[in-house]
Amino acid sequence: MIVATTGILFGLIAIGLPVAVVLVVTALSLDHFYSFFPLLPGMGDILWGAFSNFTLIAVPLFIMTGEILLRSGIAQDMFAGVDLWVRRIPGGLLHTNIASSALFAATSGSSVATAATIGTVAMLQMERGGYKPPLFLGSIAAGGTLGILIPPSINMIIYGVLAEVSITRLYLAGLVPGVLLALLFSGMIFVAFLAFPSLGRGEHGRVSWAKRLAGLRGLLPPAVLFLLMVGSIYVGIATPTEAAAMGVLGAVAMVAIKGRLTWQLLGEVFESTMRVTCMVMFIVAAAVLLNFVLVGIGMTGELARFVAGLDVSPLTVMLALVAIYLLLGCFMETLSLMIATTPIVVPIITQLGYDPLWFGVLFMILIEAALITPPIGVNLFVVQSVRSSGSFSDVALGALPFLLMMIVMIGLLLAFPTLATWLPGVMRN
Repeated sequence: MIVATTGILFGLIAIGLPVAVVLVVTALSLDHFYSFFPLLPGMGDILWGAFSNFTLIAVPLFIMTGEILLRSGIAQDMFAGVDLWVRRIPGGLLHTNIASSALFAATSGSSVATAATIGTVAMLQMERGGYKPPLFLGSIAAGGTLGILIPPSINMIIYGVLAEVSITRLYLAGLVPGVLLALLFSGMIFVAFLAFPSLGRGEHGRVSWAKRLAGLRGLLPPAVLFLLMVGSIYVGIATPTEAAAMGVLGAVAMVAIKGRLTWQLLGEVFESTMRVTCMVMFIVAAAVLLNFVLVGIGMTGELARFVAGLDVSPLTVMLALVAIYLLLGCFMETLSLMIATTPIVVPIITQLGYDPLWFGVLFMILIEAALITPPIGVNLFVVQSVRSSGSFSDVALGALPFLLMMIVMIGLLLAFPTLATWLPGVMRN
């Protein structure tokens, strides 16, 4: 049964079928050969039960917030404000890329949107600052991945729904590791530029404090939105869905105050939001059907019992899972990877005695790694697409040092699980 499932799943992916189609075909095939419950007659009830989950409404709302910030120019103002504060540090604009990505991620929840936005704004500055393309481009691709880990995160919502873990506690768990990973990125950049100054001269002109303080205006909108959305979740006055709705209203209000709210802008925002939401929800629906079949035929329980019977330590199994995900990330799109494997892996890690909340944070970092791992790393292609010219190998090579920092962060989480579990525990008390 396990061999058949793996063969169908990865065989269909290998021939290039869309992942949602792959998941549905796999579910129908397993249902036909192994299940006593016919899937097709009950498909409507299964999907209705899954999509009546109030939390999923947050997904299009977070996507819309990011689109509003991108298309209104608020993201560009934010980038310029950050640059005034960090441009004189060794690594200059690369620190701006990371910090701006973290700020934008804290309002949009999307890695692809973050990489595309920061890449579009930063690319014009690369040649002006004399930066070598690889590491500069890698910082944009890696910074974009923070959208998965730093709340609010769309991927965390989907993981929470599939793994039946509290979204609020996941957001709390992801905050400290998310900030720490951004610091690891910047620390690596700092050391690299100290060791190899030829990576880029940057802009070292003196910036007055008056100009820096004036630049803070560009940081105010994302900071306010973060406090509005994530802060309301943390203090318990709003659910993730309600917070996402507040984020949309807050973003619209900010754009209106700046005099940039137009019918054309709203039309572009609605169109893009619908396009991305439909793609995500189609994959989620397919994953729900596959999850239903896997549970129905007893495969998840069989896998959990098999792992529990292995004569190895839980840490060994976890390290094997990490290695498998790093390998799969080279060949599978990240959302597909997460949705296709969550129903299978979560029962296993629970059987091993690990906390699904802690694993959710570790899982997000593994998904982040897949975003910058060639040949399928989506963020690599996003960054390459906003360049006017140049080789794709520049982006891929430049992302490797940041991939190493993600592996370091995974090691820290394995060694110190409280990095993820401390804040949810404190807030619960």
